[in-house]
Amino acid sequence: MPYAIIETGDKQFRVEQGMTLNIPTYEAAAGAAVTFDRVLLCADGTTVRVGTPTVANAVVKATVLGPAQGEKKVVFKMRRRKASMRKTGHRQDYTAVHIDELVLPA
Repeated sequence: MPYAIIETGDKQFRVEQGMTLNIPTYEAAAGAAVTFDRVLLCADGTTVRVGTPTVANAVVKATVLGPAQGEKKVVFKMRRRKASMRKTGHRQDYTAVHIDELVLPA
């Protein structure tokens, strides 16, 4: 099965055709087509190509599904014997994308 490793938002993701993943917030409207040209590695099942730093003529095409949020993280701080407690939370913002096609060099 062909796959590629792409870089976006200072993070690396292993992608295959047809998968959905959450990437760091990306400026694109829902339904827009985007291309990722920072392909660090690509494999078609028999051959593996490693880029220096990227693979030439390799592109990953995707469709933006819209904004998404990660799971809620609870941050609880307590100082013992001081009657001091603080509880906060955090939800990371992401952009959900669907991988449509991997264009690998011949």
